Amino acid sequence: MTDSAILKDDLQWISAADLPWDKLRGSTVLVTGATGLIGMTTVHALIAADKEHDLGLHVLALVRSREKAERVLGNEKENPALSFIEGTMEALPALPDKIDYWIHTACPTASAFMTAHPVEVIRTSVEGTCGLLEEARKRSTSGFVFLSSMEAFGEVNTEDLLDEKTLGNVDLSNVRSCYPESKRMCEMLCTSYAREYGVPAMNIRLAQTFGPGVAYSDRRVFAMMTRNAMNGEDIVLATKGTSRHPYLYTAQAVTAILTVLLRGVPGETYNAANPDTYCSIFEMGEMVAEQLAGGRIKVRVDENGDASRYPAPSFLNMDIAKIQKLGWAPAGDLVWMYKRLEAYLKEEMAFSNL
Repeated sequence: MTDSAILKDDLQWISAADLPWDKLRGSTVLVTGATGLIGMTTVHALIAADKEHDLGLHVLALVRSREKAERVLGNEKENPALSFIEGTMEALPALPDKIDYWIHTACPTASAFMTAHPVEVIRTSVEGTCGLLEEARKRSTSGFVFLSSMEAFGEVNTEDLLDEKTLGNVDLSNVRSCYPESKRMCEMLCTSYAREYGVPAMNIRLAQTFGPGVAYSDRRVFAMMTRNAMNGEDIVLATKGTSRHPYLYTAQAVTAILTVLLRGVPGETYNAANPDTYCSIFEMGEMVAEQLAGGRIKVRVDENGDASRYPAPSFLNMDIAKIQKLGWAPAGDLVWMYKRLEAYLKEEMAFSNL
């Protein structure tokens, strides 16, 4: 993965971000879910920033599989600044006494898994986050960020801007709701640990994120659309995709996370999204068909598509004013994001064919 020119460019951009990097000097940073898209990009970014700013960082990557971690983290697996800790959120392994910063990205993200294993989703999220906060409470912690999701907003039937306190309905009779409801509970845990125990825990509510690091075989809609554009195949959606929400590029998600980690207020929640990407899935498909595939493909809806695996239709027009006050802002648009993802996937395909 680190051989990607697109990824290297992103990591240089992150390292050049206007952040208080000196706060990290000599620190140990734990990243959970370090083989996931955001987790591994965060690990790469921290190592790149360590080299760029001579921070003397020690990055701990909490992973379920060391073999997978070594594969996705590529050349960095031999970096002395990086250590792997094998374990799960359900049964946390022994952690070092010194952990200054905590970036908690671990969580199931596949809709099919959520509907098939709702109990596991809830337990992994809630019990894992509570356990991690207990560990942070025992240490001299400088910052703790929990990665929440735009799905925590629930079902919203207005396209008005949504600040962090404006929430919609979550249908507790639908097992797919295990994901947004557990995200809400984890946010509440972070806020509660900050208020009651003084743990400097904060939440960042991310829009759906994609970019370099997405596997060619990824089954999520943005990967599917990119593959279809590359292969000249029509985009077939399971539903009309009437929900509208924004997206976020991976490198910008990482700078948002670091902004909250280093500048955020304990107990607070921050939205992070790119308002310029706000659209429906169907509208996005039409954009990909036109802008990436040059009009050679079309968008179709499968009349027999299964919509039960997806969140209820909703409008999530996220207000990012709060995180902007911390000095963070997104850049680019959806076409730019897709073109960078397409370039990355072409690099990966070329590399795998060597």
